[in-house]
Amino acid sequence: MNWSAAVTELFAGQAPELLLFDLDGTLIDSVPDLAAAIDQMLKHFGREPAGVTNVSHWVGNGADQLIRRALTAGDEDAANALAASEVEPWRQVFDDAYLSALHRATGVYPGVQALLDQLSLPAVLITNKPRLFTLPLLQSLGWQEHFAGVICGDDLAEKKPSALPLLHACEQQRCAPQAALMIGDSRNDIAAAKAAAVASVAVSYGYNHGEDIALSQPDLLLDNLLELLA
Repeated sequence: MNWSAAVTELFAGQAPELLLFDLDGTLIDSVPDLAAAIDQMLKHFGREPAGVTNVSHWVGNGADQLIRRALTAGDEDAANALAASEVEPWRQVFDDAYLSALHRATGVYPGVQALLDQLSLPAVLITNKPRLFTLPLLQSLGWQEHFAGVICGDDLAEKKPSALPLLHACEQQRCAPQAALMIGDSRNDIAAAKAAAVASVAVSYGYNHGEDIALSQPDLLLDNLLELLA
């Protein structure tokens, strides 16, 4: 692969040895499916729908946190105060709804497929999405062969913004963190990269809780993943 000058500059003129990809908001636009599942869940319990815009601000920390935010209209303190037993019945309805609608509206962002098709070095997918949803989604997209590893939000004791998933991926692939590149759309991705001493690329088109991703100070900010290449 021929990397852009901006990428090689991050590695002192060299190329990265390992790519670490976020999923939702970076490779795919999954909000339509997630919003449909959240609204179906809310309707099941007699609540008003949340809508796509609200859900786009709530994603990024896994299914349980998404549901907590939906139940509290995005009030983070109230969401975190909910007991697991309060969330569990809602989660069961959400899981069924999301699994049934997983592939209907989800779309691949421009440039993503072309980049994945050109990969000539190992790539690991690191997502806060549960494995229950991640593997069927990858299968529906035909992307299993693009990734040397897949780390989901429920695989380890901590998920992004913790450094743990990134360091675990580097260890699995026998790559020093300083030689890896994290590519994501949210503050969780950039914070995890900084904590792991991994270089970071942010895409401008993702969700990021409605905030400008530039505020998280990624090492590089792109509008299209093909800008990684020369």
